[in-house]
Amino acid sequence: MTRRIFLASTGAAAAAAQPGGAIDIGSRRELFVDRYLIDRMNGADLKLATPVDAGSVIQLDRPWEGRFCGYATIIPEGGKFHLYYRGVPNAGQDGRNDEVACYAESTDGIHFTRPDLGLHEVHGTKKNNVILANTPPLQHNFSPVLDARPGVPEAQRFKALAGTRKSGLVAYQSADGVRWKKMREQPVMTDGAFDSQNLAFWSESEGQYVAYFRTFKKIGAVGYRWISRCTSQDFLNWSAPQEMNFGGAPPEHLYTNQTSPYFRAPHVYIAICARFMPNRQVLSDEEARAVNVDPGYFKDCSDAVFLTTRGGTTYDRTFMDAFLRPGLGLENWVSRSNYPALNVVPTGKDEMSFYVLRNYGQPSIYLRRYTLRPDGFASIHAPYTGGEATTKPLKFRGSRLMLNFATSAPGGVRVEIQDAGGSPIPGFAASDCAELIGDQVERTVNWKSGADVSRLAGSTVRLRLAMKDADVFALRFA
Repeated sequence: MTRRIFLASTGAAAAAAQPGGAIDIGSRRELFVDRYLIDRMNGADLKLATPVDAGSVIQLDRPWEGRFCGYATIIPEGGKFHLYYRGVPNAGQDGRNDEVACYAESTDGIHFTRPDLGLHEVHGTKKNNVILANTPPLQHNFSPVLDARPGVPEAQRFKALAGTRKSGLVAYQSADGVRWKKMREQPVMTDGAFDSQNLAFWSESEGQYVAYFRTFKKIGAVGYRWISRCTSQDFLNWSAPQEMNFGGAPPEHLYTNQTSPYFRAPHVYIAICARFMPNRQVLSDEEARAVNVDPGYFKDCSDAVFLTTRGGTTYDRTFMDAFLRPGLGLENWVSRSNYPALNVVPTGKDEMSFYVLRNYGQPSIYLRRYTLRPDGFASIHAPYTGGEATTKPLKFRGSRLMLNFATSAPGGVRVEIQDAGGSPIPGFAASDCAELIGDQVERTVNWKSGADVSRLAGSTVRLRLAMKDADVFALRFA
């Protein structure tokens, strides 16, 4: 069996892995989307999930929407899902007057409707779903967020950033997510390219607002679409930009970053990015005419990739493979198609969803939904022949350990709790563990003595996962 040893590379993971140190996970849920907790694997590996296609949720066919809709955001709030996106029927200069910001809503994240808001007259009617118009260039890339900062005033529950290099990024606020006004006339950020979806959110783990936005970076003779970050305490005064790094991964054009705190583990930021491949042409001129794509938008292609960050200036690119391929159909292999919407949202007891704009530059442009199990972006995977993974030294709070896992019928998972040196703690060896078999989002681990691990809380331990034909997606102590 091949022995694979992985070390944490940057940021908080590197700091926590100092000799003699232990990662204090408290009672947080920890996802196996990176190697933050993993010390070594033997016969096991990290495996990227395959999203499940759940079909179209809305066709973007209103006269003020059209072929070049983009920069979508999904925000769950109570029993409602807010959907925001740019509408623009024709190609042209970014930030021009015929662009609008549009709104739709849903009670289940599956079926979306457009309310007639009556806020702006476009195309000769106020019977439309437009929330921002006639403010060029700010409606070009309007990107809202539901502010999670404790004590945020009611009038500022929703915030947004919008703008281009010419205008800088302007801050907006709203009480209901539909009616918006500027927080001030002057831009809050001016140092960036901003020609993409520029987003911000309150970070519970960092105790500040963080913004991720478009910049460019030249490496050798090639200029790449890059991501930079700022921080703020009030959404108005932001720090100087810092370029993000990717831990030594090969540079790629990341057109949108779509970074957001994962709703079940907000200290982990999930980024389902649009990876752009300029001049990588798939369609011939004849094929482009057949799918009715705009003549200027079929000589590149794009897919979606999965990144994570735990704050700071490093993205983890554990997985270079596509998270979502363009798929069957020539219409999916055109420029700027397959761009993910911002945010992953819960859409059922055992389901979460993300959304992707398909058929860019075509009359058939629409938003498509994809599903995953909760925490199911990636997993520690062991084949039928078996494998194991051992964590770095860690500390926890709680009295029981719970796993999100799946096995085959003959597969299984056993958990061994070791001391800091790697020796099994009496009563918590793998041979004492009741094998976990099945498929559950949260299952308590039991040993012969029971499930209570409270006597080990606060001490330094390691976990060894002994697995066969199984996946472990996440763990937490409670």
